[in-house]
Amino acid sequence: MDSLITAVEETAWAARDLADGAKTAFEKGNEGVRSAGTNAAGFTDDVARTTETGWMLARMAAGYRLHKLRSAFVSEARSEEILRDLHDRSARRFHDVSAKHGGAFMKVGQLLSARADVLPEAWIRELAKLQDAAPPVAWENINATLEADFGGPITELFPKFDEAPLAAASIGQVHRATTATGREVAVKVQRPNIERRVRIDLELLGAFLDSLQASLPDVDYDTIVHEIRENVLAELDYVREANTAGVVAKFFNGHDRIVVPAPIAELSREHVITTEFVAGEKLTVALDALEAQAASGDPDARGRLSDILGTLLEAYLRQVLEAGVFQADPHPGNVLVTADGKVVLLDFGCAQVMSPETRARYLGLLRAFMEGRTDRMAELFAELGFRTKSGRPDTLNAFASALLGEMRQAALGKGISWPNGDQVAARVNGPLHACKDDPVVSLPGEFVMMARVFGTLGGIFARYKPDLDFTRHMLPVLGTIMFAGE
Repeated sequence: MDSLITAVEETAWAARDLADGAKTAFEKGNEGVRSAGTNAAGFTDDVARTTETGWMLARMAAGYRLHKLRSAFVSEARSEEILRDLHDRSARRFHDVSAKHGGAFMKVGQLLSARADVLPEAWIRELAKLQDAAPPVAWENINATLEADFGGPITELFPKFDEAPLAAASIGQVHRATTATGREVAVKVQRPNIERRVRIDLELLGAFLDSLQASLPDVDYDTIVHEIRENVLAELDYVREANTAGVVAKFFNGHDRIVVPAPIAELSREHVITTEFVAGEKLTVALDALEAQAASGDPDARGRLSDILGTLLEAYLRQVLEAGVFQADPHPGNVLVTADGKVVLLDFGCAQVMSPETRARYLGLLRAFMEGRTDRMAELFAELGFRTKSGRPDTLNAFASALLGEMRQAALGKGISWPNGDQVAARVNGPLHACKDDPVVSLPGEFVMMARVFGTLGGIFARYKPDLDFTRHMLPVLGTIMFAGE
């Protein structure tokens, strides 16, 4: 009876909070529409879009908040069945609206699609479809953006320009072109009016999360939401993106296996980025083909697959630990594999820059972990801005061990073993219990994106289970860290 009364009481308050949250979402969304200064047709379209997306979020929030009440009247098994159905319906709704309207909904969906460690299977299955779901923008609209940015017809700059895009994403789309000097390039053009729509969507998504936050685990959502919001907005700044891509391209210039297409400054503008064109296959397409060849008896295919993924890991270790700037969106569409096995990193709209002091602390943290110095790890966790509810570092140490344990095993010459599903559950169980007993209540901003990167890579590696060559791909990066003194 006490449980039933508590469930009803909590649901009553949840309903009030939900109503407040939905009202706030609509107010913020429509305020954004009104302040955007669009014409009457654009205003009408944006209000209709905001209404549909806001209502979708409100229905999802209602479903999850009211599930607790229903659970009080059914068995545990039936409650789990209802929750699975709720996940299926909610994920489909989010996918359908995101695919239809794009904007921040599609971008956030793409970000979350690689986080099988965070979301239920139904959500991962539906959100994965958003990786290639962005509808292309009509050529006349793309051409209008190009002419506005370059101040006239583009035929003199690009005598050949393919009207059909190579790829269409949530923020922009990429076309292949040839310059007046005969150079093949990739031209990334921002979607018209995308900034206004992204800002409206972020207000709606923020209000949606606020309405659910009381039902979610106790973690530092403020930092997580802030970092995702800032990084999504940063993708609208093509000048910043071109500068970041230029820094990383220069860093990897001359590397024999890692390629970052360099931006061409004279052919880039506020809404346009032009880079050298590099031909290649999408990462998962190349890996799937090699996996099939290995299954058919090709003795070299498995080695080539492992080398590609080892090179990808090296690319991110070098960005984080050496360059201090990294591409923070390594989903398969942003990584190509060339015919000769080189790894190509694309799209630096979502990127993270670390100060030299911050990078040095992460280097020290990795070194302390490799050496088993938990006291030094505790000091560095605090200096970086990690904090648990109790102030003790036990939860942080448990997560460090889960995340980096395989790397330490490889450094000790014991190789990397890829766990099966039961083993993964067993390994994750300890950190989850630790987090429940003593949650992490404060995270440094850059770690949110770093965890996203290595969480995404971890999912890819767990899928293909490469035979990583520690000596070739990791030791050159980690050697100086492991053997240098502080």
